[in-house]
Amino acid sequence: MKKLAVLAWVFLAALAQPYRVVDATGKAVEVPSINRIVSLDGITTEILFALGVGDKVVGRDDSSYYPPQVLRLPSVGYQFRLSAEGILSLRPTLVIGREDVRPPQVVDQLRQAGVAVVLVPAEPSVEGAKAKIRVVAQAVGQPERGEALVRALERDLLALRAHQAQHRSQKLRGLFLYLRGPGTTYVCGEGSTPVGVMKLAGLENAAQGIRECQPMTAESVVAARPDVIVVFKKGLESVGGLEGLLKLPGVAQTPAGQKRRVVAMDDLYLGSFGPRAGRAALDLFRAAYLMEGFVEVGP
Repeated sequence: MKKLAVLAWVFLAALAQPYRVVDATGKAVEVPSINRIVSLDGITTEILFALGVGDKVVGRDDSSYYPPQVLRLPSVGYQFRLSAEGILSLRPTLVIGREDVRPPQVVDQLRQAGVAVVLVPAEPSVEGAKAKIRVVAQAVGQPERGEALVRALERDLLALRAHQAQHRSQKLRGLFLYLRGPGTTYVCGEGSTPVGVMKLAGLENAAQGIRECQPMTAESVVAARPDVIVVFKKGLESVGGLEGLLKLPGVAQTPAGQKRRVVAMDDLYLGSFGPRAGRAALDLFRAAYLMEGFVEVGP
């Protein structure tokens, strides 16, 4: 019994030891404890749970809804509209989120309050996903589990390439539309994370010449000539489903609109490069190349 108590103490002491990590900004951060983590990004939250430290997470941002149990945690707001007060009220020992978290002064305020803040890469690519996993893993003292997640991602990518080789065909043109109601519609191009996943899936980006996301016009949609249109599920719901989408300017005049070739994917699944990026790209590849008409894809 005494031996078990000693082992338990050693284990807890190990958990309490500080971790050192160089974050996405090149800053060396010492994490004194991971007992109270606040995550400011959906993919970061997903990685934390995949690393086995989900029970240490005491707060999340609004983009964090996977895995489902994270919804039981209090929210500190959306990752690009944060306040230091709400985060500090949860007494965090570690705050972790994307390098482009906003407003940036919130990070300064948290650090001035003595909280360890680790910023993770936001690059929308496979290498960016690997870097993100590794930074999060190092920040919570789980580098080996982090490498296991990276290897799992690489296996998913091998499966994707095998399917792409097996079903070779003419490359389809894909257009990603960001929708938040009929009055908030954007065409997204290079630098947009969903477009990065789309390209990984083997779709050619139809929005040539567009950087990030630009307001959607009938001219830009028609000129893109997409074979398939890709949207977030929540975005599609916000415009009244498939029929509402087809009523938006220019959509019905495209090859995709005429054939009702639309793929709607879960926002977090499609919208961020993380541990499931390979699976998301494979699901998008199957929906775009192997199925006809409207397809909904879940995580």
